[in-house]
Amino acid sequence: MTHIDTQETLAANRRYFKGAMKVPLLEQERELELARLWRQEQNEKALHELTSAHLRLVIAMATKFRHYGLPMGDLVQEGNIGLMQAADRFDIERGVRFSTYASWWIRASIQDFILRNWSIVRTGTTAAQKSLFFNLRRLRARINDGGQNNMTHESRLYIAKELGVRLEDVETMEGRLSGNDRSLNAPMSEADGEANSLEWQDLLVCDSPLPDEVVSEDKDSEVRSNWIKDAMETLNEREYRIICERRLGEENVTLECLGKKLGISKERVRQIEHQALDKLKLALTKTTNGDPVGSGLLP
Repeated sequence: MTHIDTQETLAANRRYFKGAMKVPLLEQERELELARLWRQEQNEKALHELTSAHLRLVIAMATKFRHYGLPMGDLVQEGNIGLMQAADRFDIERGVRFSTYASWWIRASIQDFILRNWSIVRTGTTAAQKSLFFNLRRLRARINDGGQNNMTHESRLYIAKELGVRLEDVETMEGRLSGNDRSLNAPMSEADGEANSLEWQDLLVCDSPLPDEVVSEDKDSEVRSNWIKDAMETLNEREYRIICERRLGEENVTLECLGKKLGISKERVRQIEHQALDKLKLALTKTTNGDPVGSGLLP
């Protein structure tokens, strides 16, 4: 997805970049003092001076990602968000330069923006997908595999090993980066005006059950529930409790624990459970005229 800046936008960007480059750099002692004033006293003037001195860092970082087709101004603004986050989290006691720490936040903010806006389809959600999105083209160029539409199996193996990801992830990201966003309502034939032309959405397969299957399953589930309810009424009080706690609870109670509750041994609980299951099996068999029932209770 490519975005084109207008002439007015380009001119505004140049003015912004030119002004950012005029802001003097800070000595380490000064930036630590400004960071301390912001963190401890919420001094907004200190924050402004600290971040203004590092706008050129944001611009330099955004420039590295300009080939993803997103407006340069938007990349810079997202980088500025990362710069503000770095200012909030910068620990002056660690003895590192603010620019070193801020670079990570700026890059992360820009990359997240690219992943959210490069395509209308979410491109990278896992760490492996993000790593592939930002490194696949670079690695293909390194091994001189960028001129082919499809990578060779050896190239995919090399990239998977280099980035520490699965081969399946490489294949998936290759497909995502090689294709463009397409409307599901776009006609499949070149004759766009043709009345009976199929659209891409017409070929999508729905994995959900059909309406009649849903109704049938609901009806079968209701019937099975009634069968089990009637069968449970054939049990005595102790058998009923053992079956409920051993088979119908969210977590199955152990024989030993249930034996302590009932004041009997765990072996006796096992025997009663076995007797109760036999009763249920007999009752269900009579109810269903001998047809097997998948109640989930019986072994």
